[in-house]
Amino acid sequence: MNEEITVQNKLFGKTFFWMFLGLLGSGIIAWYTYASGLFIDIIVGDYFNILLVLELVVVFAFSLLFKKMPPIVVGILYFVYSMINGVTLSVIFVAFELSSILYLFGISALLFAALGLIGYFLNKDLTSWGPYLSVFLIAGILLSIVNLFILKNNTFELILDWLILALFFGVTIYDINKIKLLQEEPSIDNDKIHIYCAMQLYLDFINIFLRILSIFGKRKN
Repeated sequence: MNEEITVQNKLFGKTFFWMFLGLLGSGIIAWYTYASGLFIDIIVGDYFNILLVLELVVVFAFSLLFKKMPPIVVGILYFVYSMINGVTLSVIFVAFELSSILYLFGISALLFAALGLIGYFLNKDLTSWGPYLSVFLIAGILLSIVNLFILKNNTFELILDWLILALFFGVTIYDINKIKLLQEEPSIDNDKIHIYCAMQLYLDFINIFLRILSIFGKRKN
């Protein structure tokens, strides 16, 4: 039992280290893109939507081909995604006050840590949550797209922000809990399993942060 716990802790340590590197990279790229004025060229040149599509392509490639790709390719894809995401995240510096962004980032980190502890110490297999969370997540994404391009309703957007925030609370608990079981998955190379886990938690944290920022963030005039 002690050996199993040690292996789990090593996996969590590597996972959070890679997650931190991804977030750090995204933050640096986001600030540089904003401070240098590069975001203006991206928006004026209509490259923003292209970047969003590219992000989706990288995520799908990562998810579908993860088990077949060597560790170095998996690591490269992870950092490519975090860099592209950093560029798209630069818009938050345009829309929100810097003090509000930093404050709510800290709040998001504390909430994420609390959710992580719940998932880690919960002595229950939450595998059965997976299908339900996936369905709700897809529904949330589709509704967000419909509201963004068709309805354009601010009240509905706020409701969606709250619902998706609550959903990612559950997803975070589920993903942390799942990491404890992934170590026993024979089809996954132990040299890259932590990168897969880092990607999942990176996405969870970013979504929690963006929803909290959207709900509570102080917008620029």
